Amino acid sequence: MLVRLLYCSRAVDTSPKSIEEIMTAAKVKNPTRGITGILCFGGGIFLQAIEGGRQAVSDLYGDIQRDDRHHDVVLLHYEEIHERRFGSWTMGLVNLAKLNTSVVLKYSEKPELNPYAVSGRVSLALLEELMATAAIIGRS
Repeated sequence: MLVRLLYCSRAVDTSPKSIEEIMTAAKVKNPTRGITGILCFGGGIFLQAIEGGRQAVSDLYGDIQRDDRHHDVVLLHYEEIHERRFGSWTMGLVNLAKLNTSVVLKYSEKPELNPYAVSGRVSLALLEELMATAAIIGRS
């Protein structure tokens, strides 16, 4: 059974080195777990969709909740799925600092990433648009 989980959190360390360490760890661990997904980072906030088997996704989300590099971890959306939307990525990264703010503004009150202020469906729609507009870096 495949599932998709969407969550947001606040980064403890927003340095490029810290973000790169998170991406590197995901790229190493996710393939062995059968996990794919996309990570969006901006304004100190992570927005991440992870897909895979129910137990693998549940285990990974538990790891994220215990990870001291995150705080204010909030589950935004969870669903059973028939196919992956982010199947081409072990983990893709969207750097919102390099995006046209009108894309983010389309889905929120202000031109800044704040998944805490919108629904999970809206956050998922934003990720899908970012994917469709090739705004994703670090695809592997």
